[in-house]
Amino acid sequence: MRAVDRGLNQTASDAAPAGAGGVTRTLRRRPVPSRPAFEVLPAATAPRVQPSLERRRLWERRYRRRLDLTDSVSVTFAAAAAMMFETGPVVSPAELAGPARIGVFVVCAWLTLLWLAHTREPAVLGAGSAEYKRIGHATGLAFGILSTVFILAQLPGLRAQLIVALPAGLIALVFSRWLWRKQLILDRVHGECVSRVIVAGTRDDVEYVIEKLVEDPHHAYHVIGATTTDASTQPILVAGVIYPVIGSIHSTAAHGRASGADAIVVASTPEGDRDFVRRLGWELEGTAAELVLCNRLTDVAGPRLSLRPLDGLPLVQVKIPDFEGGVHAIKRGMDVVLSLLALVPIALVTPFIAIAIKLDSPGPVLFHQLRVGRDGRRFWMLKFRTMCADAESRRDELHAANEGAGPLFKLKRDPRVTRVGAVLRKFSIDELPQFVNVLRGEMSIVGPRPPLPTEVTAYDGTVYRRLYIKPGITGLWQISGRSDLSWDESVRLDLRYVENWSIATDLQIMWRTAKVMITPRGAY
Repeated sequence: MRAVDRGLNQTASDAAPAGAGGVTRTLRRRPVPSRPAFEVLPAATAPRVQPSLERRRLWERRYRRRLDLTDSVSVTFAAAAAMMFETGPVVSPAELAGPARIGVFVVCAWLTLLWLAHTREPAVLGAGSAEYKRIGHATGLAFGILSTVFILAQLPGLRAQLIVALPAGLIALVFSRWLWRKQLILDRVHGECVSRVIVAGTRDDVEYVIEKLVEDPHHAYHVIGATTTDASTQPILVAGVIYPVIGSIHSTAAHGRASGADAIVVASTPEGDRDFVRRLGWELEGTAAELVLCNRLTDVAGPRLSLRPLDGLPLVQVKIPDFEGGVHAIKRGMDVVLSLLALVPIALVTPFIAIAIKLDSPGPVLFHQLRVGRDGRRFWMLKFRTMCADAESRRDELHAANEGAGPLFKLKRDPRVTRVGAVLRKFSIDELPQFVNVLRGEMSIVGPRPPLPTEVTAYDGTVYRRLYIKPGITGLWQISGRSDLSWDESVRLDLRYVENWSIATDLQIMWRTAKVMITPRGAY
């Protein structure tokens, strides 16, 4: 073909054999079109990973490798413990071969389910309860499948795996994840393993979102700037920190690329621009790892929220809270069981506490105070006495020095508090007799703070909602600062609990209460 092309491009005249009349014909060259060049269309080129996204993925991969290692060790340890339980400590290699194969099968199935359940996804890394919940679901499903296989194939060792491997492995998995979560939180305190974030929206919405992001000391977001819908470049001040406004909301992707942000939080969208989020997502491809959409559903969280995908319209469903039914019966059952268990050691230490109170100041050991419970019912709450016997009669003379928030009466250095009472208050020991109130059904272990009748008379229509469920010995108010909280913050925490509580939330609050009692804050 190359010879043919060269021949056609030559300039030549070839004489043909003469025909009648001796006419000579001349062959002219034919023009050959040049081959078209193949051009690359920039608009059709897939986005490439930028340094900001690669930096984000680097620490995520490093963290997941740690989880892979500890998960494998935990599961292998559990399966080996079950194998030793089944065979005994001393067996021959021939007797060990069968249980070893069963153990390998269990380990492979367990690790596979942990992977399929996305227990190491970036969305749940360091998330606490969400991460533990996925581990629990994966473990339950794994042993459900294993039990079916063991029964159908008539394999030995099922009892040992269920009795030993299941609880031991689950505890080891959760404990190792808890340790890694503590390390991740520590890394984030030092500015590592965090997402560099730009918040976009109206100025008010941006300020609200930044405030919520920085409230949680364990949050994974480091705000580096904001883009707003207005033309002002005045910075945003939140909690004493200045956050720069780096441009218009329509240039969010460009500013994110220039500043190295790997996450964009959309607090609100420009008015009339329905395609803003979709367009922004396209512009962020290859640059950012996530696009977070905010909705100001104030204090609505946990099990009340669910996402229902609809073609072109993702719907966020918010469950309306109810205040009776099966879950409340479970809560009551848990209160009865835990209060009975708690009253045993309380009964053992009460004589020593009573002697200390009596030696410190004259008066009764127990203090009875009228409080308001569920549905506005009044009851007598029990406490160990921490003040002098005439404390109530001296309250009026100290009213001018009140340091409490709202209708609360509190003094950081109350002269009525005894020396023993100060110690009891510091470690919340004075509240232990309230387990009797729980057993009677007047209180719950976890709930809103039990108010005084004088406080209830100052309530408005919103605050009355905290009386929809039983008050608690502990609650969000106790693990969040207690007396150091403002009145509005205390009410907000109580209302959040009333509307969003769950059994898992109660267990989490109990655990955090134990830590607060060791390192008390706001207890006076």
